[in-house]
Amino acid sequence: MEQNNKLEELKQFDTPSITNVVATYPDKDYCLGLYHPWKGKWYTDQTLKCMYPELGRTVGYAVTCTYGLPDPNFTNLKFADVLRAVAKMSKPVVLIVKQNMPEEIKNINGMLGGNMMTALKSAGVVGVISDGPSRDIDEIRPLKMQYMLTGITAGHGKFAVHSVNTPVEVCGMQVAPGDIVHMDENGAVKFPEECLDDVIKYAERLREIESKRQGMMRNTNDVEELIKIMSGLYD
Repeated sequence: MEQNNKLEELKQFDTPSITNVVATYPDKDYCLGLYHPWKGKWYTDQTLKCMYPELGRTVGYAVTCTYGLPDPNFTNLKFADVLRAVAKMSKPVVLIVKQNMPEEIKNINGMLGGNMMTALKSAGVVGVISDGPSRDIDEIRPLKMQYMLTGITAGHGKFAVHSVNTPVEVCGMQVAPGDIVHMDENGAVKFPEECLDDVIKYAERLREIESKRQGMMRNTNDVEELIKIMSGLYD
């Protein structure tokens, strides 16, 4: 199966299901146990908000970049270098944007507006995750790119690219270039590309288990029977 088809298959499952098979329940036979469930920094925290929940699930290969204030001693990188990194990465791409800004302006930096997002869309980006705010939400909506941010603000000052395709941490999730990122209105999770086949296989197994379990729960109102059905699930 081609990788793009596999990514499409991955979109059958919501992001919480993917977290369940990646690392949430390492003692279960449907979980890969790739990270420490609490300390692994493999999924996003509650500070990240989904701007377009109606778009559903989005999956892609991570390209990363870091933005900060302009530094006259470092002018080597531009937005063009971000676009070139997107062009070189397998498609589709989820762009991970670290906003490395001083505390006094980190909440008023409306990055990645309509112009930048349109260029990213044409280059092959299907979604953007950033640990800061952005703007132009109405202008970007017709592009049908998933957009996950900490919030929205109308303006910004000058900013500059500090790094491209280096490991970053955004909203509690550490991401390296080439990681697969799965995102929906619940948040985002990452895992290595080499685990893609296993993630799909385990997610299918989990779906079968949960479908059977929940079917049994819907067919009884006996509390003791419900307890029996759920035995071992959260113990």
